[in-house]
Amino acid sequence: MTTAPLAGRLDGLLFFPVTAFGPDGSLDLDAFRAHVRAGVDAGAAAVFACCGTGEFHALTPEEFRVCVAAAVEEAAGRVPVVAGAGYGTALAVQYARLAEEAGADGLLAMPPYLVVADQAGLLRHYTELAAATSLDVIVYQRDNAILTPETAVALARTDGVIGLKDGLGDLDLMQRIVSAVRSEGLDLLYFNGLPTAELTGAAYRGIGVTLYSSAVFCFAPDLALAFHRALTTGDDATVDLLVDGFYRPLVELRAQGRGYAVSLVKAAVRMEGLDVGGVRPPLSEPAPEHLAELARLIEHGRALLKEAGA
Repeated sequence: MTTAPLAGRLDGLLFFPVTAFGPDGSLDLDAFRAHVRAGVDAGAAAVFACCGTGEFHALTPEEFRVCVAAAVEEAAGRVPVVAGAGYGTALAVQYARLAEEAGADGLLAMPPYLVVADQAGLLRHYTELAAATSLDVIVYQRDNAILTPETAVALARTDGVIGLKDGLGDLDLMQRIVSAVRSEGLDLLYFNGLPTAELTGAAYRGIGVTLYSSAVFCFAPDLALAFHRALTTGDDATVDLLVDGFYRPLVELRAQGRGYAVSLVKAAVRMEGLDVGGVRPPLSEPAPEHLAELARLIEHGRALLKEAGA
């Protein structure tokens, strides 16, 4: 684990690797290492291991531990490694401690399992998680973990909580959260955590949310980096070209099946030449016709890059 503060190191495109499984469904650590190594070499600013795209829900604690440790070894201090932590508070703390032992630099706090808690309960959950280790925590807002601006302010005052990743997509709520935290003289890092964040990148930047996770980076880092470069430099023509010709059709394809935010990404990694296996139940593989469309979209996206000279 590095000694530099995590908040100061999260600047650029964030990589959420898939977790590789072999033909029998067991963990394929060699393929996972290759995937992480390729992402770091391609220019990822951070590795978020064993999170949503990495099928955190499907991993045993031991699989989680060895994957986080492998990601730390492959990153070799070049970029920070952030690990998922979730379920109820007791299990989230257990995963957090495993991540700390494995050398992670921080935690992405996944929503608590199943229950819909009130704001006091959510605040207690994240406060206890943040106190359990020395790792900095980014809270993942989505599904059953939606924060009010007041709770976000309380989290910003909580030792160890450094950021909020938004997977809800309610820009009105996010603007109120950003404003409330700022008005109290506090700081949080904010992340656009929607499944294909590039589609809403420009909108989020309008309220000051510049960091985002890129699922596309898992399988087409050239496309993801070109888009990120265009977005951050104000190259609106390239942004619009890729949104219209690649990202919007990709989102529409993703909407064709349950779990496609993970299974399509994993299929695309395989298409690009690294056998990371399939998804574990309860997720299922994409339909053949959707895989064919995915391959066509990736090819078309690269043709657009040539057209733009990006």
